[in-house]
Amino acid sequence: MRNILILILSFLVSTIMSAQVKLADNFFRDYAYKQATELYLEAVKKGDSSEHVLSRIGDCHYNNSNVKEAHFWYEKAVSKYEKLNAEYIYKYIQTLRSLGEYEKAQKWTENYASRKSDDKRIKNDAVFDVAMFKALESTEKVYVDYKNLELNSAYSDFGGFESENMFYFSSTRPKDSIIDENKLYQWNKEPFLNIYQAELSIDNAKKKFSNVSLLASDIVNSDFHEASIAITKDGKTLYFTRDNLNKRNNRANYDKEGTSNLRVFKANLVDGKWTNLEDLPFNSKDYSNGSPALSPDNKTLYFVSDRPDGFGQTDIYKVSINLDGTYGEPKNLGANINTEGRENFPFIAKDSTFYFSSDTRINLGLLDIFESNILKAKGTEVEVKNLGAPFNSGYDDFAFFIDSETNTGYFSSNRPDGKGGDDIYAFGKLECTQIIRGVTKDLITQMPLAQVTVKLMDGTGKVVESIVSDDNGKYEFLDISCDHKYIILGEKVTYRSDKREFTTSIINEEETQIDLFLSPLIIENEIVINPIFFDFNKSNIRPDAAYELENIVTVMKEHTKMIIKIESHTDSRGRDKYNLKLSDRRAKSTKAYLISRGISQNRIESAIGYGESQLINDCDDNTKCTEEEHQKNRRSKFIITDGYTAE
Repeated sequence: MRNILILILSFLVSTIMSAQVKLADNFFRDYAYKQATELYLEAVKKGDSSEHVLSRIGDCHYNNSNVKEAHFWYEKAVSKYEKLNAEYIYKYIQTLRSLGEYEKAQKWTENYASRKSDDKRIKNDAVFDVAMFKALESTEKVYVDYKNLELNSAYSDFGGFESENMFYFSSTRPKDSIIDENKLYQWNKEPFLNIYQAELSIDNAKKKFSNVSLLASDIVNSDFHEASIAITKDGKTLYFTRDNLNKRNNRANYDKEGTSNLRVFKANLVDGKWTNLEDLPFNSKDYSNGSPALSPDNKTLYFVSDRPDGFGQTDIYKVSINLDGTYGEPKNLGANINTEGRENFPFIAKDSTFYFSSDTRINLGLLDIFESNILKAKGTEVEVKNLGAPFNSGYDDFAFFIDSETNTGYFSSNRPDGKGGDDIYAFGKLECTQIIRGVTKDLITQMPLAQVTVKLMDGTGKVVESIVSDDNGKYEFLDISCDHKYIILGEKVTYRSDKREFTTSIINEEETQIDLFLSPLIIENEIVINPIFFDFNKSNIRPDAAYELENIVTVMKEHTKMIIKIESHTDSRGRDKYNLKLSDRRAKSTKAYLISRGISQNRIESAIGYGESQLINDCDDNTKCTEEEHQKNRRSKFIITDGYTAE
């Protein structure tokens, strides 16, 4: 009898648990995740740790972007059920990325890729590069100033958009001081989304927002969701997303599966109010359309849809806006942008850079913001790039807006340091720049040298900027890019140039001192250049010798009355007569080169070789010397005899 009672009791408990899970499933189906979570947890407490219950609790938290909780329950599921559905493996990997557990994510990515599944959302991640993910989350060499907007509330605020000195955004903040519990969205138990506006002004180079209020319209905001706007350049046409409403009773329309699909609407600004509401013709009761965005010329409307011809869960489409106000046929943007997952929140900047969010590409977890050249790629490969930190985090990052002329804008995120469910962050892209300062000096006297032409060149040798040092030899280059290779070259007639190669650091506004030391080519009564080298037993001018002789040419062209004499000397090695003849040939070869470069032969008083007859040290035939000591005697001298007076 006792065994029968135990069996009956077990059956009743099982029946109750089953009913409770089914009730939770109904709430889950209706996106009432908070109620669903409570019921699933009750089932767990009563002993139900099935794959279905564990993964559903994970989904409830995942869909509300509670990453840590979602990770906890997905980990329970993957550790208990070896053949867990690939969908949950994918979401588990996303939570691992979100929490920065990249090595563990790598292991599960390999597991996911090895499964024979139709879900290919990680097909490009089969080779998981941990270093790449760490680079995405690093802000080194990233110069972006961002902050949480003061107008954010304790509710969900997102989708910042600027137009005509006005700021627009979407928010679940209550429209009234008293919250009607019967008018809360069951997904998160917050009020439905509405579109808000605020006056935008600039004060001391900072954006200020004032007079926050509901959108100036009697017909745009309803008792259900309105969000994600786009406004034409002239500020007169508004596109936005709304729930599918029944026109007769202003209630949400649901399909057979209990889903209220989204639609794109248009309104016009008349006398300061948005009116003339229009339901766009490509909307459907069978699928959602939302997140409108406009091309810079306002001739194309971009939007997001889960229509059946897409690549994944939601894709980005485009449709032409005809001159007569009609619309063309929607076209999918294709596999360059869309994936098997979720693509959403398109935005096109003034410079035609395409921005969007995706949860499927290489990302830091959940939604990340990407940029693409797809609208500018003509004959070049379409590129898609993850913006990385600080725009992206381990949480949902989306609704990107940028004014490409000022490099300022907004993005939205539900990262935990915010004020509410989603928050709007304002940002400004800073160009990391540095200052290079220095003094041009005479190498011999170490005194400042004025009127030196100082050239700043990039790593390829292209001149970026050229300035002249002042009377105190000071020069300065402002706004030099960080983390770049540069060359600084100082030039002055009758001086040997000086150059310095350097690489700027990654520290914004760092100042570096680089002094330049120019060697005078005229010292007392002589033009001094580096030694001229000849091939063994030859007197022809080699290219390296010609390079040095150009300094003589420059000096003599600068001082047109200067007259010189050329002397050529050898060391003591070899026969005296041979050295005398060889040095004389070299002196005359040097003279011939100068004449070939336009120096009149009348300005060269003589060109004589002296062999080893005028040694400047004791390295004669009877003394053993080093090669360096012998080198001092192998020299050419260019002595000024007339037409020049030292300053």
